[in-house]
Amino acid sequence: MPALIFLLVLALAALGVWWNVLQQDRAMNQAQAAACTSVSEAPPSLAPENVTLRVYNAGAKAGAAGEVAAELQARGFVVDEYANDPRPEFAVTGVGEVRFGPAGRETGQYVQLLLPGATERADTRATGLVDLVLGPEFTQLATPAEVAAALAPVASAEAAC
Repeated sequence: MPALIFLLVLALAALGVWWNVLQQDRAMNQAQAAACTSVSEAPPSLAPENVTLRVYNAGAKAGAAGEVAAELQARGFVVDEYANDPRPEFAVTGVGEVRFGPAGRETGQYVQLLLPGATERADTRATGLVDLVLGPEFTQLATPAEVAAALAPVASAEAAC
């Protein structure tokens, strides 16, 4: 009888160990799935020379579009045009807005990293051209280090996938 009790206790201990291993494996699989989901939803990391955009000023500061266009060009972006916002019917609030069509969705998501807090406005344009519209609360673009920091979790999540 004592041997039977000993075997029963040993079997329960083994069952507990396996239960723990299976729970840890399940948690690890869920964490990996979450990381892979965040990678698919995250903005892509693009080379600035492959990004063509237009910079528009919808704020009160005169010359802001030209200043930002010059800064973006210094960072390697291709600035197609800069001017006052040609679409005043879109009342831009906050720091600004990023406008793009279906072909420019990924580029628009990347450009949005340059202007944290900007809203997205999808439209029907057929090209991949993106508009960066500066709003009344715009003060400055995100630094290259801030953009890299925003993309860092994506890089580590990509490694997990």
